Amino acid sequence: MKDKDPLAFIHESPPVRTVLRPGAATAATPEEARRLGLRRLLVLSGPRGADTARAVADSLGPLCAAVHTEARMHVPVEVADHAVEAARAAGADGCVAVGGGSAIGLGKAVALRTGLPLIAVPSTYSGSEMTPVWGLTEHGVKRTGRDPVVQPRSVVYDPELTLSLPVPLSVTSGVNAIAHAVEALYAQDASPLTRLTAEEGARVMAAALPAVADDPESLDARSRALYGAWLCGASLGAATMGLHHKLCHVLGGSFDLPHAETHTLVLPHVLAFNTPAAPEAAAAVARALNTDDAPRALWELPRRLGAPRSLAELGLSDADLALAAAQTTGEVSVNPRPVTADGVLHVLRGAYEGAPPASYETL
Repeated sequence: MKDKDPLAFIHESPPVRTVLRPGAATAATPEEARRLGLRRLLVLSGPRGADTARAVADSLGPLCAAVHTEARMHVPVEVADHAVEAARAAGADGCVAVGGGSAIGLGKAVALRTGLPLIAVPSTYSGSEMTPVWGLTEHGVKRTGRDPVVQPRSVVYDPELTLSLPVPLSVTSGVNAIAHAVEALYAQDASPLTRLTAEEGARVMAAALPAVADDPESLDARSRALYGAWLCGASLGAATMGLHHKLCHVLGGSFDLPHAETHTLVLPHVLAFNTPAAPEAAAAVARALNTDDAPRALWELPRRLGAPRSLAELGLSDADLALAAAQTTGEVSVNPRPVTADGVLHVLRGAYEGAPPASYETL
C-alpha cells in the first residue's frame, strides 16, 4: 500500500463577505443588506445588547421590519421558536444578528429553521460567526450541527462595538476564538490553508488580548482582536470539531456554564490531552504563542489577564464531573486521540481544580 500523500486535501471556502472597520455596524450593515437585495430585516440581539441592536435598526431605516431582543446563552429551543415566530410575523426576508455568541447563535437558529439569509454584526471575539455550526439546547442537552444555510452571508466587524466589552470577557471571548484555531489545527479534515489561517489567528489573538487589557479603549487593539477572531473562526469553519468543543457544549448545555469562560478553562487541558497524538498541531500553537509549552501558555495567558481560574469558580460541582465525562464520551466522534470516560474525567478534573495542565501521556 502506498503511503498517503501528505499534501492531499479537500478545502471548501464558504461565500462569506467580511467588512472590518470602525463605524461599520451602522455604516456598512445597510450597504450589506442592499447588496443582498434584502428589504425586510429582523434585527436580533440579547437584552444587554438591545441599545446597540436598535442603533443598527435605525441605520437600516425602512429596511428594518422589527427588532427582537430575546437571545439567550446556548440558544434554548423555546427562544429559537419565539424568534422564528417573530421573523414570520414581521414578514422578514432576512435577519441581522447583533451581539455576542448568543445573538449570533439565535440568528443561525432562525436561518436553520427558515432559510432566511443572515448578516452578523459581532460584538465579541469568539469568531463563531465565521462557521456553519449551529447549536440548540433542549431539556438540558445541547445539540450541534453543520449546515451551510446558517453561515452568515455578510459579517460586519466594528471595533467600536467592542470598546464596552469588559476586559475579563474580552479575554475569555478571545481564548474561545483560539480554541477554534487549536481544534482546526488537529482536525482530520484540515487543509494547508486551514492550518495557516489557524496558526496566524492564534498568533494574532494571543498578541491582541494583552494589548486590549492594557488599553481597553484602543481601537487598534480591538481591531486586531476582531481580525484574530475572523481568522480563528474561519479556520474552524472549514474543519471538524473534536473533544474540546463537545466537552464545552456538554458543560454549557447540561450544566449551564458560561460559554467563553468554559472554553478558556478547558482548552489548555484538552490540548495537553491531545498533544501526544497531534504533536504537529501542538507545535503550531507553540509557535503562535512564542513558547515551548503550548498548554501551559494557554493556561497562563488568561489568568494573567484576569479570567476565571477554575470550573469550580463557575459553579460546577465535584459530583458533576463523572456525569459530564460520561456524557461527553458518547458525543465525541472525531478527535486525534481516542476519547474515554477516564481521559475526559482527568481533563475535567484539571479544569475543575484550576491546576496547570498535566501530562496525559500515560492515560
